[in-house]
Amino acid sequence: MTAAPVQIAPHVLDLPYAHGGPCGSGRIRVAPEDFVVREWLGFDADGEGDHWLLKVRKRGANTHWVVKQLSRMSGIHQRDIGFAGLKDRNAVTEQSFSLPVRWAMGSEWLGVTGEGFDVIDAGRHRRKLKRGALKGNDFDIVVRDFSGDPALLQARIASIATHGVPNYFGPQRFGVEGSNLVRARRLFAGEQIHDRLQRGFALSAARAAIFNAVLAHRVADGSWNALHSGDVANLDGSNSVFIVEQADDVLIDRCRRQDIHPTGPLWGSGDLKSRGAAASLEMQAAAQLAPFGDGLAHAGLTQERRSLRLRVADLRSTLDDDHLRLSFRLSRGAFATAVLHELIAGVFTQPHEAEEE
Repeated sequence: MTAAPVQIAPHVLDLPYAHGGPCGSGRIRVAPEDFVVREWLGFDADGEGDHWLLKVRKRGANTHWVVKQLSRMSGIHQRDIGFAGLKDRNAVTEQSFSLPVRWAMGSEWLGVTGEGFDVIDAGRHRRKLKRGALKGNDFDIVVRDFSGDPALLQARIASIATHGVPNYFGPQRFGVEGSNLVRARRLFAGEQIHDRLQRGFALSAARAAIFNAVLAHRVADGSWNALHSGDVANLDGSNSVFIVEQADDVLIDRCRRQDIHPTGPLWGSGDLKSRGAAASLEMQAAAQLAPFGDGLAHAGLTQERRSLRLRVADLRSTLDDDHLRLSFRLSRGAFATAVLHELIAGVFTQPHEAEEE
């Protein structure tokens, strides 16, 4: 990684490849069954407590739609219904929701059906399910009409399993045709956005734009999966970070094994944790993507970190005629499109919806 001035790509989805470019072309999300997501909380219902923990399977329905229906069915306010993360509408997904037990429906939650969803498990739990309270997600994805070199595909999959992929924010974070970034620009120009959900999407999109810009440069110069002095390292699968005072042999080996990863900024107020060339690049990205950097610094968010590299666990593939089937596990907050980007041409520019976890 160098400290030399760089031009940060203004288009947040014009992103370089880490493994040499796509292996072929194909269509994703042709039908909801082509994109199956199973949330991995890392824990089960306690068996007792003041909440119900529901496992819901949904098709053609987003997370907030299910919350609204559960609220209507139970008489519980939407703010009292918990969930760990957002899941796609154009998919078949399984995720958990929590509700207070004060509604008298009791164990009859099991088997309840609403428009686009079914409750497939229910148990008592001690606390409300919080945002981010999950380990990750399991994906089963079908790429239709795949056309490419099967040998190159298998070599690429092996490389991804060994080295991971850049932890890009996918197009869903920015909204259809960049609508969340447009909303962020209006917000930072002084427009009032009273809807908390829409304001949150705008702030998240602005943060993601700066992060993607930093990561794109580090992919281009080959430092996205390597530690340098002044970097902030992240322990794989956790939020724990530490400053790399000196990238010694021990840290370099841990990074090679994907035990730790370099990080980039989730922008906000306060000082960067990074130093040297890493900090220079991050500050330049925020400056070049004005007004996002300044706006985020004044929006009440503080500096946080996100891994630049994403471990792709349990990656498997089969190619049946022109149907490519992929399965893998990602940590929370990661985008399956970041994996597909390294395999299939045009993934970030294919039609998409507004948000994915």
